[in-house]
Amino acid sequence: MSSTIKSGIITKCVGGLYTVETPDGISECKARGIFRNRGISPYVGDTVDIESDVITRIHDRKNCIIRPPLANLDQLIFIVSTCSPSPNYLILDKFIAIAEYKDITPVVVVTKTDLGDGSEIKKIYRNIGIDVFEIDYGKPETVEELREILTGRISALTGNSGAGKSTLLNAVDPNLNIPTAEISKKLGRGKHTTRHSQLYKLKDGGYIADTAGFSTFDTNSYDIIRKENLADCFREFRKYNGCRFRDCSHTCEKGCKVIEALECGEISASRHESYCTMYNEAKQLKDWEL
Repeated sequence: MSSTIKSGIITKCVGGLYTVETPDGISECKARGIFRNRGISPYVGDTVDIESDVITRIHDRKNCIIRPPLANLDQLIFIVSTCSPSPNYLILDKFIAIAEYKDITPVVVVTKTDLGDGSEIKKIYRNIGIDVFEIDYGKPETVEELREILTGRISALTGNSGAGKSTLLNAVDPNLNIPTAEISKKLGRGKHTTRHSQLYKLKDGGYIADTAGFSTFDTNSYDIIRKENLADCFREFRKYNGCRFRDCSHTCEKGCKVIEALECGEISASRHESYCTMYNEAKQLKDWEL
């Protein structure tokens, strides 16, 4: 008698053991050896078929990021604190570019608003059509606004170490009870302790991944954006298509419509600076890296 094939979503992966949530409950599974032979790995967020606690099929993905390995994301939510650590616009713009490249909706959430001013962050990113949320734990409605956009979607939180990702998740859904380790005496905020990929199921519906914090950003960990594709990852550049040269880099060329928009204040100086840095980095990529 053949065993039953069930479909579900991978919600956790630790040491080659996958937690799969199906309509019938939770299963702990291993992947078929054939995946390894083909250089394929199941990702958290994948929809899979399982048979006798073995993953036998990985359904087509709409997107994925490499590290941490996550698939089928609707939203990539970047947590940026007003201070300690201070906002790093280059890292934020790199994340947003990756989200745009992967067709994942970018969202910016500003924390530690009691310690600093987040108005510049709001101005820059709301002006280009990205949702920006300011979190004030003394005002429950600010957490509720974020909770609403998480409902029914698969999202991932990321950001600088110390920005308060796990603390924010616990505020969004106290049932998660995600550990934040010891509390910093200076900041009064929990330190990040994420060590593996995991989707947490929210009580109001939807899933969210809490990713490990970082102090630097390696774009290649998420994906590689070629220099000729980079401008399309900056949404405010897209309407300026009348450059003099078809292969305009939008960095310094005379007659470039993007440069003219920058000089007129229609494009943020920090955004264009991030673009130029990323463009120059992409120029240095070797063929084997691509």
